Amino acid sequence: MQTRKGQSIEDESMEIIEREIGPHPYKGHEWKIVRRVIHSTADFDFAGKNGLVFHKDAVSSGLDALRSGKNIIVDVNGIIGLLNKQNLTDFKTNVICDISNPDVVKEATRLDKTRAQTAMRIRAKEMNGAVVVIGNAPTALLEVIQMIKEGITSPGLIIGVPVGFVCAAESKDDLQKIDIPFITNKGRKGGTPCASAIVNALFKIIREG
Repeated sequence: MQTRKGQSIEDESMEIIEREIGPHPYKGHEWKIVRRVIHSTADFDFAGKNGLVFHKDAVSSGLDALRSGKNIIVDVNGIIGLLNKQNLTDFKTNVICDISNPDVVKEATRLDKTRAQTAMRIRAKEMNGAVVVIGNAPTALLEVIQMIKEGITSPGLIIGVPVGFVCAAESKDDLQKIDIPFITNKGRKGGTPCASAIVNALFKIIREG
């Protein structure tokens, strides 16, 4: 739970963002999500050149999934560390990360794939209706997109904001070509702080009613 002092610092940070942001295209819930990402990264670019991109059903689908306690499937353990644990407890949310699963490591080696790819592939069933959160591995996002094209899974929301120089921007472009609710961003920026901030923002919207 947030202390009074901690809340005052957060409130002041949000006021600074509102003063300094300048013109931007976001409104309503989308702005609350973008603002939370800026707060977590201190990077106004997430409302600019590398701005977030929302599928038309992204927010409503994400809110429905989290309200009903659907799984959250993440690509790296770092995302789990940045999620608000009270939200996970209150909404009985199961967070799944298989990146360090010995069986995943073994299978990825056998198939000559990344661990992130393999970790997504083995969770096709649990991914149905779930919130898939990818902040680190473009290969994980590309694998989820391929799984959807194969018709073996259908997430409720994909938060795809992998950071990096190899296939990060390209994977986000591919995500925008499928008709599954998504939140992504333009370009190479992203990362676990960005990904977890989006989830935390969705939970905050739910709590605000």
